[in-house]
Amino acid sequence: MPQAIEIKIPSEPKFLKIVRATISHVCETMGFSQEDANNITLAVDEACSNIIKHSYCGASDQLIEVLISIHHDRIEVLLKDFGKKVNVKQIKSRELDDVRPGGLGVHLIKSVMDIVNYENHSEAGNELQLVKYIRKKG
Repeated sequence: MPQAIEIKIPSEPKFLKIVRATISHVCETMGFSQEDANNITLAVDEACSNIIKHSYCGASDQLIEVLISIHHDRIEVLLKDFGKKVNVKQIKSRELDDVRPGGLGVHLIKSVMDIVNYENHSEAGNELQLVKYIRKKG
């Protein structure tokens, strides 16, 4: 049975530090490489930032739920929000050769994580599942 950690934070960017620190620590204790731990932390942080920006339109008084499931071979992070419904068909990164600030978060998330699954439920809000398997050394 996997171990689980649940974090509930307001949609205020300054609280993302709690999520980053937790993800980083969990990855470290699970045996992820430092590079993978940094990348996973960055991907989860970017996803939370996207929730604040796109689902909550910058509102800082909404709820973000982070559920971290620790398995022997992977970390699973489920992000839940209760904001504007996301059209999953419209979630895409801009072209990489379109050089300008912003817009690469989705590309980063998909390139770092092994599984990226968006769900939106009419009642329960939006869910983003992020999964990363531990690479075997050697």
